[in-house]
Amino acid sequence: MRDRRVAETTRPGRRGAWAAVVLACVFAFGALAGAQEQQPPRPGMPTGIAPSDDPLAVFRSGITLVTTDVIVRDENDLFIPDLTQDDFTILEDGIPQEVASLVLVHGGRVYNQLLPPPPVQEGIILPPTRPVNDTAGRIIVILVDDLHIEANKTPKARQVFEKLADTLVHEGDLFGIVSTGPSSIRVDLTYDRNRLYSAMEKLTGDGFTANELINEVAPGPRGPEELRWRAHVAFKTARDTVLGLEQVQNRRKAVIYFSSGYDFNPFEFERYFARNPLARDFQEGRTYGNIYEDFDPGFDPFTRMDRQGEVFSDADLAMEVMELAQAANRANASFYTVDPRGLLAGPDVDYNGPAQPWNEWRMQTQSSLRALAELTGGIAVVNRNDFEGAFREIDAETSDYYVLGFYSSNADPTARTRRLSVTVNREGAEVRSRTHYTFARPPGEVPIP
Repeated sequence: MRDRRVAETTRPGRRGAWAAVVLACVFAFGALAGAQEQQPPRPGMPTGIAPSDDPLAVFRSGITLVTTDVIVRDENDLFIPDLTQDDFTILEDGIPQEVASLVLVHGGRVYNQLLPPPPVQEGIILPPTRPVNDTAGRIIVILVDDLHIEANKTPKARQVFEKLADTLVHEGDLFGIVSTGPSSIRVDLTYDRNRLYSAMEKLTGDGFTANELINEVAPGPRGPEELRWRAHVAFKTARDTVLGLEQVQNRRKAVIYFSSGYDFNPFEFERYFARNPLARDFQEGRTYGNIYEDFDPGFDPFTRMDRQGEVFSDADLAMEVMELAQAANRANASFYTVDPRGLLAGPDVDYNGPAQPWNEWRMQTQSSLRALAELTGGIAVVNRNDFEGAFREIDAETSDYYVLGFYSSNADPTARTRRLSVTVNREGAEVRSRTHYTFARPPGEVPIP
């Protein structure tokens, strides 16, 4: 009779599978962009590009200004504030783009160094309206995903939130707060820092513990359905939040994302053993005659069929993260994910299962937060207890930066996802910026399955 521990050691690690899925998604977007780059113009397609004998000529293909935040630091990790338009090189799918706008934000103050040309106007031209007198150098949105913060972690989460309020948000910052679950926090964009501390007192975690995931969450054909539903609610709330930020231009839009991360299929074997009486008997060494002596639930064909819909859970989660990252990149908003659990050295004292599945669950949840931050040009504050130092890093990134804008020379409307690369001609300079962006679908367009 096979010991259950043997079955556990033969189980493939999910950390590598998750990393492979995320990399496959990123490379797929790159391959799509490269394919569109090599695709010849279709006959009769309105490209908006006039014929020219100069192969290096660049034509403006539309009126949509693409913007991206750029952070440039020297070899001493100090911000370089004296760069001009000629110092930057922007490549879209490997093709140079002309810098149409350049905004410097230094110490929270905004300096418009190069304004984009006004779009061509038709019809009656009205006098320009007076701009709103708002000098906020950055906008901070704090999204509290209390659906994925365990209830027993509420005191720790409030402590981390208080450090954020004291370290990151300063006088003159425009910020808002929204929660995904029963904390019912909603603070519209404001300058009143007192609203931070009132929101902190409402923060209450409502996430599942490891024991609840194993013994209480009902299974579904594609894993625990409630976990997917909670993740959908969190991602939809985050997406709707960044969609509201698309109209804000030339400002650093940082989303501080409080969450313990996501896993669509945690504790797979443990949940099966918990809900299957025959598997529990096998686990505890009870058999019913020779017919069950060689029975191993982990390798039973009916068990495999029962669990076959769960094998795509990592891919489904990766696609959810990618969709949210695309919406954030369109709004030029960066996600700074914060795991209030801090440094996790081991499971809670009330956890009575094996260590390997718990470690896999921890790595999966942390990897989802890392992927969301990396895909949007932010920082993942996971598996660390130095929250004050992390918030100071975020404070520096969101106080000193450039905002570059350009009009894409690629008029192909089917090339929605495009690679970005920004470099500067300063020796020893380190550049951080987003790596791709995705245009929104035109109204009424049906996505191709």
